[in-house]
Amino acid sequence: MCSPNGPRDGAPVLLEPGALTRCRHRVHLDASYPDLLAAAPENTGVKQRQEAAAAQREAVRVRLMDADPGAWVRIAPDGPAGQRARATLEACRAGAEKIWGAVLPSERDTGRRGRVEILLRDADRGGYIPVIVVNHKVTDPGTGATTTGLFEWAPKVDEKRKVRAQLRDQMRLAQVHRMLERHDLASPALLGGAIGYGADCVLVHDLSTVLGDYDERFADRIAVARGEIETVPSQIGECRSCPWWTGCREKLEAAHDVSLVASGSRADALRERGVRTIEQLAAWEGDAPEDWPHTSFHDTLVTAKAWIAKAPLVRRHQMVTVTRADVEVDVDMESYQEHGAYLWGTLLNVAGTSVYRPFVSWDPVPTVDEARSFAEFWTWLMAERAGAAAVGKTFAAYCYSRSAEDKWLLDSARRFAGAPGIPTVAAIREFIDSPQWVDIYQAVGENFVCPNGKGLKKIAPVAGFHWRDAEANGEASMSWYREAVGYDGDPDLTQRQRLLEYNEDDVIATKVLREWMSERAVSEIPHESEL
Repeated sequence: MCSPNGPRDGAPVLLEPGALTRCRHRVHLDASYPDLLAAAPENTGVKQRQEAAAAQREAVRVRLMDADPGAWVRIAPDGPAGQRARATLEACRAGAEKIWGAVLPSERDTGRRGRVEILLRDADRGGYIPVIVVNHKVTDPGTGATTTGLFEWAPKVDEKRKVRAQLRDQMRLAQVHRMLERHDLASPALLGGAIGYGADCVLVHDLSTVLGDYDERFADRIAVARGEIETVPSQIGECRSCPWWTGCREKLEAAHDVSLVASGSRADALRERGVRTIEQLAAWEGDAPEDWPHTSFHDTLVTAKAWIAKAPLVRRHQMVTVTRADVEVDVDMESYQEHGAYLWGTLLNVAGTSVYRPFVSWDPVPTVDEARSFAEFWTWLMAERAGAAAVGKTFAAYCYSRSAEDKWLLDSARRFAGAPGIPTVAAIREFIDSPQWVDIYQAVGENFVCPNGKGLKKIAPVAGFHWRDAEANGEASMSWYREAVGYDGDPDLTQRQRLLEYNEDDVIATKVLREWMSERAVSEIPHESEL
């Protein structure tokens, strides 16, 4: 979206709790120019996450209300917010045990606006405990989290789970608690809950530890939204999906702002030392600043010099090295959210000949057919590995940014243990811990400083590779998959072909990139000493 030109019309500013963990400059723009925000094109990834979250909430609602229908009051999901807020207060004052879809009255004076999936009546102390339903994980394997079951509020320390930090969840619960307090409806227990992906428990949050931070954040963000505190753009991770990014980027590029090469807290650290432009950073002499946050300061300096020289990559070393083998297999996995891995794409490269082979299930995940496609993939891959060893040839399998592949290799072995052809977790670990499993993403980082990022879509074009589909990316593939398997209607076979071509291009991209690193990168990419 382009930079706005005029202020808001004086309407009261109301903030959802999501603003408390958002870019401060975005909070200012969202509040000042709501009409422009409403007219902005919808981000595909954001829309997908919203749809997935809505589906998660509905699935949890049905499960909970079916288990104890007489205990629930459901606030009608449609109609004006004011009407739903009045219905929520009426249900609370009537002593409803469990309320679904609660909306609290907007506070024109404080600027708070809030809603929550569940309000649970605190039978012992009075008031209500807010519980949110989210579509991300709220715990990890470990110990120390406080949890309770879905159907009975009985919090206790969980010896099998640890808390996965989610500040946005805590801020949302804190805002709802403050809004309940206004109506004398907040439980004195100062607790809240979150039902996460998988919906197998409620993570219990102690709100007494976060309310102070919440109050400070809210005071800051509401002042920003009301125009009482001035903000300026600065590049952070959130910019990728922000509707205001086009206009902010134009301003940052015009100013050669240092955040373009040192985003987030790194830019803040540099500005504190008087470094505001890329040129000032490139001219830095001496040691790195004390307490430099994240990454290498040396790499940051090289990135600044590369930005000025318009170099897409910079060599770290005189030579570029990458693992090569007689038999090479490129692997790229496609998954749908946390539901499952539906496609394992492979590219077999032997003696100058490449063959693409997908192992795929078109049954909507999660599905038992996923076990069949995964087993076929693993059996084939291990056969190629063994075949190479049998004739004295070297073997390597390649992926790009191995964390996703590693996750689904291990998860698939656990989920489908005992099914035909499914390997053990130990067999998976033996392979992924071996030198035959090569991450080209890691090799790129070891060989190059990457001013524009290390994503495959950023790096492969430098090696001369381009995807057939101009819209190809991970977020777009989620929409294609829904259509391909018929989540919302009849299956679209053209989208299945589109996904296969996208996956094939991904594995070809890693092959082209690896070969370019071996053969041409030294002559085409400057060494950092040349900048």
